[in-house]
Amino acid sequence: MPQKKILIVAESINVEDSSGSKANVALIRHLQKAGFQLLVLHYTRKKIELQGVHCVAIKENKLGSNYFLSRLQRKMQHWFAINLAKYLEPEFGFSFTFFNDVNSICKSLEKHRNFKPDLVLTLSKGASFRPHYALLKTKSLHRKWMAYIHDPYPFHYYPEPYNWSEPGYKKKIDFFEALSKSCRWAAFPSLLLAEWMQDKFPDFKNKTSILPHQLNETQDFLAEVPGFFDSEKFTVLHAGNLMKQRPPFYLINAFQQFLNDVPQAKSQAQLLLIGNASYHRERLEKIGRGSKNIIIRGYLDYRQTQKLQKEVSVNVILESKAEISPFLPGKFPHCIAAERMILLLGPAKSESRRLLGEDYKYCCETDDENQIADLLKKLHKTWLESRRSLRLQRKDLKYYLSEKYLKKQLDQLLK
Repeated sequence: MPQKKILIVAESINVEDSSGSKANVALIRHLQKAGFQLLVLHYTRKKIELQGVHCVAIKENKLGSNYFLSRLQRKMQHWFAINLAKYLEPEFGFSFTFFNDVNSICKSLEKHRNFKPDLVLTLSKGASFRPHYALLKTKSLHRKWMAYIHDPYPFHYYPEPYNWSEPGYKKKIDFFEALSKSCRWAAFPSLLLAEWMQDKFPDFKNKTSILPHQLNETQDFLAEVPGFFDSEKFTVLHAGNLMKQRPPFYLINAFQQFLNDVPQAKSQAQLLLIGNASYHRERLEKIGRGSKNIIIRGYLDYRQTQKLQKEVSVNVILESKAEISPFLPGKFPHCIAAERMILLLGPAKSESRRLLGEDYKYCCETDDENQIADLLKKLHKTWLESRRSLRLQRKDLKYYLSEKYLKKQLDQLLK
């Protein structure tokens, strides 16, 4: 049987720039491992090699009018300190930089038209969806196009508490209306996200596949754990960005309550918060200065972070206070791969809870400090009795996040 060919058009494959790029690379790795022949066109803007995968960095188009207008807009914003986007994007929907980037991707698609793929997969990051817009403009590939949608789009359609409508959101809704009609398949990392987006764009309903974020295979065994980590202590780790809508203070308060209720833990336990937290910086810095048990650090190298996740006692997945969290966090596969117990703080209706199952004990609402403290006490007691008992061994989830499940899903589509 001939090897199936997949053309991947990715926003970025630089694992250091975002959780979205980490998820992109993990998916590409597993597609390779599943036996597909891959060509990866990526707009990372620098040469990046993935062993055994043909990767091509898309060059920025510097000749068109959109390039000129994008640079003029930047200069004017710098000179006059005005955000022109709020005036231009309601009219055009997107920035001139966005349109120039899309045209750059379209040129690369035309240049590689001889690849003849069985499937074209678009992968983005953040809220840009540039590869998707480029495919929308490339009608010859629509019958082979799988649009991978990692988050709700646009921001206007995010669930509470993400209540922000960006400039030009009506044009962005029109973009996704057209996308939902034009793509052959729509893939989502989360069942709840698929249902959420189908409610907004009904044309997704008959073309949806669930392709979860994949288990990461980074070679982290050579990475060193940071000096602030004490392997002899009961260590609770949250690794990842702390956005405005995901404040860590309920967790911090609960951890301090746990220390007060279990005095011996003051010499045995540490809470690590690793990652960007600019919105909460001042308050976190004050907390960090006032406690020996709470260690707060900024961004840590990707391999170091993964190494740390495998060495700590408990990994935290922190979600927003909300009625629903349809996202599958990019760190979810990392936590499953780490095989350490997960403390899940989020709403009852979330994709992470759905996957861990109704019987999973260590989860509660984000703001329930008393319950979080109780869960920390139980985890600490288990750690004292037997550290090996804190191993999370979920073969079912490892399979669900594996290249074998991924290949099964795609083989069914490509028959």
